[in-house]
Amino acid sequence: MTTTAAILLILSAFTHAGWNFISKKKHPTQAFYLVANTIGVACVLPLLFYYADLIPWVPSAVWIIAALSGLFLAAYLEALAGAYRAGDISLAYPLARSLPVIFVFVLSLAMGNSAVPGGWFLTGIILVVIGCIILPWATLGVFHFSDYMNLCCLLAVVAAVGVAGYTVADDLALRYLRELPGKPMSPVEGTLVYMVLEGISCSLWQSLFVGVNRRERHSLPEVLKSFKGPAALTGIGIYLTYGIVLVSMNYVSNVSYVAAFRQLSIPFGAILGMVLLKEPRYVPKIFGIATIFIGLVLVGIK
Repeated sequence: MTTTAAILLILSAFTHAGWNFISKKKHPTQAFYLVANTIGVACVLPLLFYYADLIPWVPSAVWIIAALSGLFLAAYLEALAGAYRAGDISLAYPLARSLPVIFVFVLSLAMGNSAVPGGWFLTGIILVVIGCIILPWATLGVFHFSDYMNLCCLLAVVAAVGVAGYTVADDLALRYLRELPGKPMSPVEGTLVYMVLEGISCSLWQSLFVGVNRRERHSLPEVLKSFKGPAALTGIGIYLTYGIVLVSMNYVSNVSYVAAFRQLSIPFGAILGMVLLKEPRYVPKIFGIATIFIGLVLVGIK
């Protein structure tokens, strides 16, 4: 891995943790994320016009998958907002970021799309599971089932399911685009076009979620009046993170390094919560975050 790649990936990890921190601190609602995502999509929408000649090549299956992926993404943001309202970012963020690795692996196995994993991968998965079990404890070595029976943990798990859903859907859609007859678009071009389509889909689903939820409908004018600045930063952060990761892939010899380095966002997010928001610094929380981080790095390097 080059120095350029390392700097870019550290920056992407910080921006990812940063937009989560902003939304947790300011106004964690679906209405907030609707405004944020819509602003973010508006920033990348010119890509759709730049690649307008590629749109006719997008097969109907990819349009359907983009609609489904947008639903998973909107559900993820809905659950994430609820988790942040109910508890600490230093608890919800590591769970929502790490559990999808396990869910995607299990789902891929069930679909027959995953090869038999190696020893490092399995070790990493085990460490992630152990870290997630330890993370909610109040006291190290003292297990209480009640530690897990709270809204923050529950919604973080739901958010992780949403991440797993759109991750699998995205992988399938991008595979369709890479395997188009005649290769009309490069992998990067296909990814950028799909990213905009998925973002638009997400905003449409978010609009539906906000429209049918009385609390969210009432929250939307407040976001537009008092929180549009933080929402804009969040939306720009969401798509900036994605763009930085795409650029970094040009500077690595193995894409697994990208997956491993991106996990730096977990300790970054937890530190922001514990230091700036003064969230509790239980020993199990710190130990669990460290264990999850190590496990995800092992999964990334396979």
